[in-house]
Amino acid sequence: MASAAAPASSEEAVKAAKVLMVGAGGIGCELLKTLALSGFSDIHVIDLDTIEVSNLNRQFLFRKSHVGQSKAHVARDAILKFRPNINIESHHANVKDAQFNVDFFKQFNVVLNGLDNLDARRHVNRLCLAAEVPLVESGTTGFLGQVTVHVKGKTECYECQPKPIPKSYPVCTITSTPSKFVHCIVWAKELLFAKLFGDKNQDNDLNVHSKDGSSSKSDVFERDVDEDLDQYAQRIYDHVFGYNIEVALENEETWKNRRRPNPVYIRDTLPEAVKQNGSSRDCSNDHEEPSAMASLGLTNPQEIWTLAENSRVLLEAFKLFFEKREKEIGNLVFDKDDQLAVEFVTAAANIRAHSFGIPLHSLFEAKGVAGNIVHAVATTNAIIAGLIVIEAIKVLRDDYKNYR
Repeated sequence: MASAAAPASSEEAVKAAKVLMVGAGGIGCELLKTLALSGFSDIHVIDLDTIEVSNLNRQFLFRKSHVGQSKAHVARDAILKFRPNINIESHHANVKDAQFNVDFFKQFNVVLNGLDNLDARRHVNRLCLAAEVPLVESGTTGFLGQVTVHVKGKTECYECQPKPIPKSYPVCTITSTPSKFVHCIVWAKELLFAKLFGDKNQDNDLNVHSKDGSSSKSDVFERDVDEDLDQYAQRIYDHVFGYNIEVALENEETWKNRRRPNPVYIRDTLPEAVKQNGSSRDCSNDHEEPSAMASLGLTNPQEIWTLAENSRVLLEAFKLFFEKREKEIGNLVFDKDDQLAVEFVTAAANIRAHSFGIPLHSLFEAKGVAGNIVHAVATTNAIIAGLIVIEAIKVLRDDYKNYR
C-alpha cells in the first residue's frame, strides 16, 4: 500500500505506482493508452472477453486480424509497441475468479475499473474495501459518462448509493396489449424465444393451448413425431401470430379504447411457403455461423424488412436452430451477440408489431432494444479515461480534498 505521506510530485507518484486495471474494452483501451503515456510503468490488466468485429469502431488497440483473441493480451501487446520499457501483465480471465483474491488486490496502489456490468463492479468494490485499496470507478452511456473515487474511510463506497434497476414491463402489457416496439421485443425475447429454445421447465406466459380442444397435446409447442421442420415452424407461426391474437380479440372489453390487433397467418404472408412447404434457401454458409439473413441473401442490418421478409427470416432462423444448433436447444438464453438469436427475435417482434399497428424496426435497431444497448461513442470513452487518470494521480498523492 502507498504510504500516508504524499509523494513529492505527481511524476514520482506515477513512477512508483503499481496499478490494476479491470476491463480492456471501450474505456479500457483508452485508459491503458493514457496510463502508458502518462508515465505509469507497472500495470496489470484483467479482462475475460475476446475481440469481436463490433468492437473495432472504438476499441482502437484492436485490428480485424485480432478478432477472436484475448482483449487483455492484445491490448498489452499494442501498448508495448510504443512503450516497450514498461511492465504490463495481462490476465485473460474473470475478475471474479478465485486467483484474484484480497491478497492479490493488496499489491496495488490503486484499482481502475472500466467494466460494463453491475455485478463485476460490486465484486471489485468489495475486494477493494477488504484489501483497503482505493478504487476509481467509471462508466459511459453514449455521450454520458462518470468517474467516481472510492477510498475506504474517506468516501462512500460504490454500493452506498442504490443503482437504478433495469426497467421491467407488466406481463399483461407484454402478453396482451403491447403499444411500443420494446413490448414486442420483450415478448419475442423472453416469451417466444425462451419457450422454443430455452429451459422447458421455466414458467412462461404464452398460451400453449391449440384451437383444437381434442388435441392430445397439452402444449402446442411440442413437435409431433411425424412433423417435418417446415410444418412445425409454420404451425408455431400460425399459433402465436394468428390463433393467439384471435383468442385475445374475444375479450371485447380489452379493445373498447384500444386499436384491435390483426391476426397474421402464414397463408396470407407467405402463400408460396405453404405451397412449397418450405423456403428457397442458399445453404452456402454451412461452415460459417448460421444466419437466416445470409441464407436468404439479406445483407443490410439497417434495412427495415417487409412483413413477408420478417416471416421468411423467422422461419429460416427457426429451422437453422434445429438443423445447426439442435444440441443447444433447451439451454439457450438470448444473447445480443448471437446473430441467429437476434435475427429470430427481430423478425418475431416485427411480425407482432405489424399485428398491433406498431412501426417495424431494422435488425440494427431491434438489437439495440433487445440488448439494452446505447451505442458507444469513442470520444466519451477517451474523455472518461483521461478523468480516471487525473483522479488516480490525486489518489496516489493522497490529495483527498481534491477528489472529484
